[in-house]
Amino acid sequence: MGPLLFLAHVNDIWRNMASTIRLFADDCIIYRKITKNEDIEILQKVLDRLGEWAVVNAMRINPSESKAVRFTRARSKGPLNYSLKDTLILEASSCKYLGIILRSDLSWADQVKYTVKKAWKALHFTIQIIKKGNSNTKSLAYMSLVRPILEYGTACWDPYRVGQIIAIDRAQKRAA
Repeated sequence: MGPLLFLAHVNDIWRNMASTIRLFADDCIIYRKITKNEDIEILQKVLDRLGEWAVVNAMRINPSESKAVRFTRARSKGPLNYSLKDTLILEASSCKYLGIILRSDLSWADQVKYTVKKAWKALHFTIQIIKKGNSNTKSLAYMSLVRPILEYGTACWDPYRVGQIIAIDRAQKRAA
């Protein structure tokens, strides 16, 4: 019942916000396309309203767990100076959202690296546990424990670079 009550409590967070807000469990992402200085000011006002909403609703937001990420391929970038509750939000080069690593330069290199590392760990664990199992058991273990890691979120981050594809294929070939 607790999670349901929490969702009911935070369900009005999006009201009076001039930017897009996405909620998932206890995570909140606020984003806005920045094309001019006015957009920067609007996003800061949204963050100020979020701080006010937290006070009114007796919610604690930890600004040190917040990140400011700018998604662009532009070479020159000025500093991001957003704040939440009078605390500067640190700028980061990437963030993790729903298990997918989003990099500021729009590259999927970190996501592929993370996925391959996680798949290798799961594969080694599976090999250690099921050394003497028959081929059906091993196949089921791979399909249940390793393959979902390799396929999670690929609709958005599906690698196209040869090195990334080889790294993923290497883990699949080892399992085979």
